[in-house]
Amino acid sequence: MAEKHKAGFVNIVGNPNVGKSTLMNDLVGERVSIITSKAQTTRHRIMGIVNTPEYQIVFSDTPGVLSPKYKLQESMLGYSEGALTDADILLYVTDVVEDPTKNAEFLAKVAKEKVPVLLVINKIDLLKNQGDLEIIVGKWKELLPNAEVFPTSAKEHFNVTNLMARIVELLPESEPYFGKDALTDKPARFFVTEIIREKILLNYDKEVPYSAEVIVEKFDEKGGAIHIMAVIYVERDSQKGILIGKGGSKLKKVGIEARKDIETFFGKSVYLELFVKVEPNWRNRDNKLRSFGYIE
Repeated sequence: MAEKHKAGFVNIVGNPNVGKSTLMNDLVGERVSIITSKAQTTRHRIMGIVNTPEYQIVFSDTPGVLSPKYKLQESMLGYSEGALTDADILLYVTDVVEDPTKNAEFLAKVAKEKVPVLLVINKIDLLKNQGDLEIIVGKWKELLPNAEVFPTSAKEHFNVTNLMARIVELLPESEPYFGKDALTDKPARFFVTEIIREKILLNYDKEVPYSAEVIVEKFDEKGGAIHIMAVIYVERDSQKGILIGKGGSKLKKVGIEARKDIETFFGKSVYLELFVKVEPNWRNRDNKLRSFGYIE
């Protein structure tokens, strides 16, 4: 008798910068989440879907847990807390340098979870000797006694295959939740904005990336080409100047880098136009957060 089909939701939670997005991309096998070394790159829950004839895994990567300082961050923490309530399996990701007692409140909620919790200790490639790992595992075992521990290096693809095998074992029997050809539940425009935002994070520092939001105003697909028009919103005129750069040089660089990645993502040639507009204090305005998709 053939085995029944399995399907489930696997939610990835943890603090900023521990490598959640890198891990998810390794598990999904496609570049779904944006990866940069700056905190706060994932602002929405992103679903990446793994399909085989036997199972479907719906991964969601959540924003790193933090104490909210403004309304945008409140909505982001809401996504992370929501991830605890609707998972079949929870992946709590930490790394070898993080203080295990950080965000104790959120950890206490994870410890009470009824669903299987897999504790992923990432970046073990940074450790000098095996003894260090045993000490770290011991500390985490006290905080999350019911969790199964997986030391990994997502960057080096170390132990990720074993983690994936365990996820498949733990999946409940279920019909698929999405079409078997789905890679993600997000629309194409969403990935365009994520790619552009990633390039802003890589090319600027200080407050500019965190004050920037990208909206795709035109996504016109004809044959083998896509014409995209996107607006980058910032909070102040000075940020607009920094973003554009002398003679438009900085913005042009962002455009070229983003276009290359967008072409790779869609497998088509892309004509990308970027504009910059000022929208004062958008991170604290409900109507703006709603129009940018942060508040339901």
